[in-house]
Amino acid sequence: MWAVLAVSLALLAVALWNALAWPRVGAGATAAPPLDISVLIPARNEAPRITGCLEAALAQAAPVREVLVYDDHSSDGTADRVREATARDGRVRLVPPAALPAGWCGKPFACAQLAGAAVGRWVLFLDADTRLQPGALEAMAAEVRRREATLLSCWPGLDIEGFWERLLMPMLNFVVFSIFPAPYSLRSMRASLALAHGACLLVERDAYLAAGGHEAVRTEIFEDTMLARHWRRSGRRGVCLDGSNVARVRMYADLRGIWLGFRKNFRPAFRTAAGFWAFWLFHAAVFALPPLLAAAALAGLVPGALLAPAAGAAGAAVAIRLAQAARFGFPAWSAVLHPVAELALLGLGLDSWARYRLGGGVTWKDRRYGGRGGGPGATPGGEESGDA
Repeated sequence: MWAVLAVSLALLAVALWNALAWPRVGAGATAAPPLDISVLIPARNEAPRITGCLEAALAQAAPVREVLVYDDHSSDGTADRVREATARDGRVRLVPPAALPAGWCGKPFACAQLAGAAVGRWVLFLDADTRLQPGALEAMAAEVRRREATLLSCWPGLDIEGFWERLLMPMLNFVVFSIFPAPYSLRSMRASLALAHGACLLVERDAYLAAGGHEAVRTEIFEDTMLARHWRRSGRRGVCLDGSNVARVRMYADLRGIWLGFRKNFRPAFRTAAGFWAFWLFHAAVFALPPLLAAAALAGLVPGALLAPAAGAAGAAVAIRLAQAARFGFPAWSAVLHPVAELALLGLGLDSWARYRLGGGVTWKDRRYGGRGGGPGATPGGEESGDA
């Protein structure tokens, strides 16, 4: 247990480094001329969200050349909402869907179709639930010029409401930023240290096409980070910054949505079963077990010698959550309930693994992918277009 405590303290150091030193988009950057931008939005069954996304993009002070929406065979009126927006602003254009080719996941194909139809020098990929904040495009323009980057991923802020969102949604940032050294990734251009969030991804179009675009990651469910890694491997500069000041998302609105969305993504986040189980066992040992052992030691159910290291490791996890709550605007009380969130995360992992490996796969927005005996890529066409 002392080894677990040591690991917990090391992760706390990484989390504090991220909280203190990871820059926000546009922070410290000087004003720059606007970019020639095409905004590209892949959308599948996004009727409740697409209008807000379009309005936020069109309201930017910096000029937007066009806003293209790929209607990915929606059945809920998404295309009608886009047509209504087109009637109000001619910059909005609906890109009709094409048949999904064999070997492609849905979102990479949608993004590739959008990029092929765009005319701007830069293309900004947004998820349909992304809301650009005032001044977002100016801040992004300043950032790519300052950093001489041709790819900029803006890690979005999370808008969360209700108990379950506040308890569980911060786990997204916890999983990433308790391990990933975000400030160091800006100094090292190693492909393994590339990170991206598809909710807000700005790329120079010529560089995108030269690198192969989304076709290079056509089989990937996590196409955003895979594209960022491919970008660096091809010798291009790509960076990921805290974009909570320029882009906000509300990914899921209730416990059912959170569970289904996390379950869809959990197993495919790992390329191998070994990677999945290494992650699951790591979280179980480092974050879930210590508070249980500390409580058992206090109750006299296990040796008292376990109390100090177990309590220390549990406290380190809560400290990580508190640091992230301060940085990203999450409620502090959710940090105190971190053990509950960890147990939920582990349960989600088991459910995701069972669905992909033993069951019939996962259904999301009327598409099914994965299945008995197959890995995450068993049904590439099953991944949706509209969100992460």
